[in-house]
Amino acid sequence: MLEDKFDYLLRLGDNALILGQRLTQWLGKGPALEEDMALANVALDLIGQARLWLGYAGELEGAGRDEDQLAFLRDTHDFRNLLLVEQPNGNYADTIVRQFYFDAFHYFLLQQLSGSSDERIAAIAEKAQKEVTYHLRRSDDLIVRLGDGTSESQQKTQTAVDNLWMYTGEMFNADEVDEALAAQALTVTPTDLRVNWLAHVSAVFARATLTMPSIESWMQKGGKQGRHGENLGHILAEMQFLQRAYRGAQW
Repeated sequence: MLEDKFDYLLRLGDNALILGQRLTQWLGKGPALEEDMALANVALDLIGQARLWLGYAGELEGAGRDEDQLAFLRDTHDFRNLLLVEQPNGNYADTIVRQFYFDAFHYFLLQQLSGSSDERIAAIAEKAQKEVTYHLRRSDDLIVRLGDGTSESQQKTQTAVDNLWMYTGEMFNADEVDEALAAQALTVTPTDLRVNWLAHVSAVFARATLTMPSIESWMQKGGKQGRHGENLGHILAEMQFLQRAYRGAQW
């Protein structure tokens, strides 16, 4: 039970940490100053959430590792984030579609976690949901603007929708960790979130004049169990460099 809870907290923290790190790569490169600042703010929100989840995971583990050590001193196979959040930024449509898919999932997940039987999980989820409500509202708006914009923006957004779709199924795959914690009312079974997520995504795509891929499509999986591709390795090589080169360095 304790091991399952630790693993689940890593999943929550790693999703926020890795996506936040991806978004920081846009700093100074956004298509407009407003977007540059907005992406930075979303990244800060996510990294702040990651600190809370990983901090709790470290306390629960009882091995003396805090959120910094869990973030900077674990290897690729120890990370439990979804494959979706580690996908490259690509063009701006790729980034926004990736964000939209995750934000919709994140919103409905936190909504359920705010009722967790674990008071600490519930409190973190309730705090994070306030930020993620804004994230989703922003993503919804940008998907509509890009999809129902110029012919070029529509084409690029549809391509991103299609290419990233294969990474969305993993969000709703329940494994033994999910099922064990759901049985204790600590979390929710991911499959329970799928109906709301599909309904939300479908409604936004309709407004954006985008075609939603088939829900029966083949899906990638494995990130939650620590099976990642080279994308995560590249992120960690950049993110963990300082602590790896100067172990124990502090400001």
